Amino acid sequence: MFPTNERAEWLARPPQNQLARKLRIAAWILSSLVLLLVVVMQRVRIPLPEGWSLAFLPPFHAAVNAAAAVVLVLALVFVKSGRILLHRRMMMVAMGLSVLFLLSYVGYHITHDPTRFGGEGWQRGVYFFLLITHIVFAAISLPFILFTFISGWTSQFAAHRRLARWVYPMWLYVAITGPICYWMLRPYYAG
Repeated sequence: MFPTNERAEWLARPPQNQLARKLRIAAWILSSLVLLLVVVMQRVRIPLPEGWSLAFLPPFHAAVNAAAAVVLVLALVFVKSGRILLHRRMMMVAMGLSVLFLLSYVGYHITHDPTRFGGEGWQRGVYFFLLITHIVFAAISLPFILFTFISGWTSQFAAHRRLARWVYPMWLYVAITGPICYWMLRPYYAG
């Protein structure tokens, strides 16, 4: 059973300001490295050895993003019901899924040419709207996801709530639109 004062116990923890400052610097460095990696991924192709295929990765990416969306919703439900420990665990899982996705996504795209959407008409407009907003929100949200996580981890709860109010919807949007874009692009993947 969950203690009724679980939220109060967490909120009573003193903020770890010095650790938060160090982690914020690390978050900016990590965000910059990810941006650099995405730029490199667009320009560099590493050929796979003969007989190797990473064709299984696009559906895997969609599944990981969908799982992240489910975990994010659970995290919200848990925090709203005062179940802070479960909220924290779900956020750790969401962060882990996002890291897994990012590493796998870069691995795939550094070894494969981009797949072009072949749809026409209204589907084309919907696909590109979703894709562009997905990419923009993913790029914008990354450092702020890290800052939100850091503020929660270091018991800076006012900052955590302030950031989470706008970062969470962006992260959830990215996690939902990723699988939608995959399913719309799926008929155009080679082999």
